[in-house]
Amino acid sequence: MTSLADVMQGAVLPGDSTAELKEFSVPEPGHGEVLIRIKASTICGSDIRCIYHEHLGKGPEGYQGVIAGHEPCGQIEKIGPGCRRFKEDDRVIVYHISGCGVCYDCRRGYMISCTSEKYRRAYGWQRDGGMAPFMIAEEKDLIALPDELSYMDGAQVACGFGTVYEGLEKIGISGNDAVLVTGLGPVGLASAMLCRCLGAKQIIGIDVIEERMELAKELGLCDHVLKAGPGNVAEVKTLTGGHGVERAVDCSAHHTARATAVQATRKWGKIVLIGEGGTMNLNPSPDMIHDQKTLYGSWVTSTWKMEELVERLVRWNIHPADLVTHRFALEDVGGAYALMASGKCGKVAVCFDEELTA
Repeated sequence: MTSLADVMQGAVLPGDSTAELKEFSVPEPGHGEVLIRIKASTICGSDIRCIYHEHLGKGPEGYQGVIAGHEPCGQIEKIGPGCRRFKEDDRVIVYHISGCGVCYDCRRGYMISCTSEKYRRAYGWQRDGGMAPFMIAEEKDLIALPDELSYMDGAQVACGFGTVYEGLEKIGISGNDAVLVTGLGPVGLASAMLCRCLGAKQIIGIDVIEERMELAKELGLCDHVLKAGPGNVAEVKTLTGGHGVERAVDCSAHHTARATAVQATRKWGKIVLIGEGGTMNLNPSPDMIHDQKTLYGSWVTSTWKMEELVERLVRWNIHPADLVTHRFALEDVGGAYALMASGKCGKVAVCFDEELTA
C-alpha cells in the first residue's frame, strides 16, 4: 500500500452555481468503515437542482456543507475494525444513502427511505461524498464492482442506473412493449439503454436539448427521437399504429412531458415517474381511469436490486460509462458542474487515476 498524504482537496457547493475546492484531512476509517480511493465520481441532476444552484433541502434532508458527490466508485485503501465482507484493494460502488440499518425500509435494503432522522445521512449531502481523492463509507453501503465493469460504470450505477432499474422493474419491460422515455438527460438515456436490454422492441425518446437528442441517436438508444412539442402525443400514437405505448418512463420532471407520458400510453399501460421535482397536471378520468392505466412513483433503489443490476450488466455486456461525454480532473470541478448544469452534455464525471485518462 502506498503511503497517504495527511491532507487532500475536496469540492463543496456554496449554492450560488459555483463549486469550490477546500482542504480536508484524509480521514481514517472507524468501526465498520472503509477508506476508499476514488476513481470516478459522476454528477447527478439532483445535485444541480438542490445544491449547486441553491440549497433547497431543509433540516436533516439539507446539504450540510460537506464534500459533494453522491455517485462515487473506487478501490478500498484501508478497512476499519469490524468489517466482515470487504478487504483492501476490493473494487466497490457506494450506495449513496447510509441508513440506520435497522428500520423496516433499511432491513429491506431501501436505505433511501430510512425513517431515522438521526442516522440517515446521504453521501455528498449530510456526510462527505466522492468529490475528493478519498472518502469514508460504511461497509454495509458497499456494492462489489465486478472486474468486467469499469469504475466509471460503477459510478453510473451508484445512483442513475440503479434508480432507473428500480423504476423499470416496477412497470415491467419485455419484448411485447413499445416504450416512451420523456427527458433524455443521463437518467433518460440510461432508461433507454436498459429498456433495450430488457427486450423492448420500440423505444421512443423525447427531449428539447439538441445535444441530448443527438447522443440518443448516435448511441442507437432510441428508434425514434422527437423534439418536445405540443404534437408529441399524436406523433407517438402514429409511430405505434394509433395505439400508444405499453410503457412510459418520465425522466424530465416537466409537467408537459409528464402529461405526454400519460396520454401517449395505451389502454392498460403503465407509467413510472422517475424525474425529481416539478409539477403534474392530470385529468384522472380520461387520462387514467377510463383507460385502466397504472401510474408508479419510484425513488432510487435498494442495495439488493443494485447488486442484481451489476450482475445483469455483465451478462448483457453493456457499459453505463458509454453515456459519459465529459471527464474532468478534480482541479477543474467548477467546469464539470457548470457543464452539467447547462444540460448540453450526457453524463459528466470527475475522475482520478486510470479513469481520467480512459
